[in-house]
Amino acid sequence: MNLLPLRAASPYARRLHMVDAPDDGELARRISAAAPGRDAAAEAELCRRFAPRIRLYGRRHLRNDAAAADLVQDVLVLTLEKLRSGAIREPDKLASFILGSSRQVVVDGRRGGWRRERILETFNASLPDFTEDAEVLDSRRLEDCLAALAERERSVLVMTFYDDRPAEEVGAALGLAPGNVRVIRHRGLEKLRRCVTGEAA
Repeated sequence: MNLLPLRAASPYARRLHMVDAPDDGELARRISAAAPGRDAAAEAELCRRFAPRIRLYGRRHLRNDAAAADLVQDVLVLTLEKLRSGAIREPDKLASFILGSSRQVVVDGRRGGWRRERILETFNASLPDFTEDAEVLDSRRLEDCLAALAERERSVLVMTFYDDRPAEEVGAALGLAPGNVRVIRHRGLEKLRRCVTGEAA
């Protein structure tokens, strides 16, 4: 098992680089359609994309950086193996699957019935090489740019990346269809990226 050290960085900073990247469903379908481990680029992008969110969830619920790092590794291994075997039937809901898996691993661990070796031994798999973005943005500038967004865009981004809520839950809370949430999230991230990097609108 290739357990790679994952560097912490702002979850917003990482997501700013994803505006032009394939969406979650496309990544999931690419991995499922390829021979196991053959679409290394897609698998590495999936890991890079979701590692910060899993780590944040782990820190909140496990209160321990080492345990959060273990959670990242275990959930990513589990997700990749499920995708490679075609077990994820709704690839467009990949984020919900990963969040649900994170919750279940944490719950099982609290009940004393989970050991991380179980996942590693069951799947006997390694993660593709990937590195979390090391860039850390000025927090004040990020806050100012976030505050400058329209209220609906700001609410979608905060609920998605701070509260770790999938599009379906965000939509239910804001009275929006999940598809509209994804569109607003995409546009909001683009505006945030331009503001933080100083690009012209």
